[in-house]
Amino acid sequence: MRVDKFLNTVNITKRRAISEDMCKSGVVSINGVVAKPSKEVKIGDKITIKFIMKEISYEVLAIPVTKSIPKSEQSSYVKEI
Repeated sequence: MRVDKFLNTVNITKRRAISEDMCKSGVVSINGVVAKPSKEVKIGDKITIKFIMKEISYEVLAIPVTKSIPKSEQSSYVKEI
């Protein structure tokens, strides 16, 4: 699954366009490498999002098969590090 689509599906961003813009501006990295929006996400990858004041890292636990998941199930797909 694409990283921009993954961030939207697991409710880290509200819209896919936002996650796509974040990737294009170099804010999102996978395993320490700046990721393009089309970069594929695999189980075990570490996704880091750099904000102005802080940095948040997530570990991919599973890839969702549906277009969206309930916010209550977010913990079964990503774990905040």
